[in-house]
Amino acid sequence: MILPLLLLPFCAGLLAFIVREDRLRRGLLVWTSRMHFFFTALQVWGQLSGIHGFTPLQALQGGAAPAWFAFDALGLLFLGITSLLFLGASHYASYYLAAEKRDPGEDAEGLFVFNNAPEAVFTGCLLLFLAAMTAVTASRHMGLLWAAVEATTLLSAPLIYFHRHKRSLEATWKYLLICSVGIALALMGNMFLGAAGLKAGGGLELGGLLAGAGGLDKPLLKAAFLFLFVGYGTKMGLSPFHTWLPDAHSEAPAVVSALLSGALLNCAFLGILRVNSVCAAAGLADFTGGILALFGLFSVVTAALFMLGQRDYKRMLAYSSIEHMGILSLGAGLGGAAMFGALLGALSHSLAKAGLFFTSGNVLAAEKTKRISEVRGLWRRAPRTAALWLAGFFLITGLPPSGVFLSKFLILRETFERGQYWLAGTLLFFLAVLFAGMAKVFISMVFGPREEKEGGKPFTEPGAMLLPALLFFLLVIGLGLYLPAWLGGLLDAAAGGGL
Repeated sequence: MILPLLLLPFCAGLLAFIVREDRLRRGLLVWTSRMHFFFTALQVWGQLSGIHGFTPLQALQGGAAPAWFAFDALGLLFLGITSLLFLGASHYASYYLAAEKRDPGEDAEGLFVFNNAPEAVFTGCLLLFLAAMTAVTASRHMGLLWAAVEATTLLSAPLIYFHRHKRSLEATWKYLLICSVGIALALMGNMFLGAAGLKAGGGLELGGLLAGAGGLDKPLLKAAFLFLFVGYGTKMGLSPFHTWLPDAHSEAPAVVSALLSGALLNCAFLGILRVNSVCAAAGLADFTGGILALFGLFSVVTAALFMLGQRDYKRMLAYSSIEHMGILSLGAGLGGAAMFGALLGALSHSLAKAGLFFTSGNVLAAEKTKRISEVRGLWRRAPRTAALWLAGFFLITGLPPSGVFLSKFLILRETFERGQYWLAGTLLFFLAVLFAGMAKVFISMVFGPREEKEGGKPFTEPGAMLLPALLFFLLVIGLGLYLPAWLGGLLDAAAGGGL
């Protein structure tokens, strides 16, 4: 079942470059996302229920070779998040592209005219981006995982540059430059990781590394973790390696920002979790856990301080992503129930943030600006968009009931149970700062006094572009009220490295 998950978006992406009819290309995008989600559901159902026949794709050396592509619980979880997000993003994108074609706009901060070629490039790269992210979740070889993460960088760059504006070019260049430096450091980490296993006769295959973790060279393994952490931490958006993220999220189309924040950052997080599991099996859990917790907390502090001065609401959402990546890193560093909370947070944050970025696209379409100070009284201009915008704020900041609240609660409870009161107090303080800063922005945008612009066109809220955000928000609320047994089992197995 892994082969269709990899080949379907790859072949569809290549086909999108040669299809000339817009409607056919958008239909291909939606159909591929639905089929990918269908095969993902089969993979999850089959593996959780113990049904045989879902065999991993073997390496080319023969049947006895280790599986380079296979799904464990952690890979299944991130595959499910990626596929679900792409399903919503594809439906949003099909209407988004059609809307831009009808009404491209003239404002420098709004929407831009583009010809047929960029849309073909956009759709093709979007589908190939899905194939690369799928390869990341399925990789059981650290070298292959590195190559897949690098592919996500190259394939997402044209998506950020979609509007062909000078600020889009600057954001794309910064994204490529900083993430390429990070991925080069991750390559060095893989070299150290391979060297650490030479005495034990291991390579970079994850199963072999875990099985022979006791024989790995500890100093080399520590060096490998540091390089891989900085490399993948750059892609994940952890502070102080985060500088590409606000620009890229701000200048990319809303649907791309949703995938970058909700899916791409998770792929980098998965890379860190993979090497962390090897280090934990080798007895270095305290060493790696301390680094994860330290940089996680630092990312939350950085996001809180920088968010207060933001003038662009999409950049504000980008700093919110930095905050949440910090919380995930902190939970992974603490381990135990906090690790369960971190994985639940990865799912909840992805859904909530994707919904918020979808909604930000509707706000931009209605107001033709990304400046916070120029959006007031949104409920009068676009009431349904305003309601979703406000609901997204409550969910992403962790107000109950929501999966985001539950994940933060589990992480905080773990800090109290370990007696790390200073850590809990610091985290709570800066979470309060983040909440207050975002509350001021969202309330002023939705309820602030509005000055109607002369000659402005009436804005019709497209229901098809509101529905994905609404469904994602309902799922986040549902996760706070009820956690299905199968999902709880999957999260528990992923947190413990089982399945």
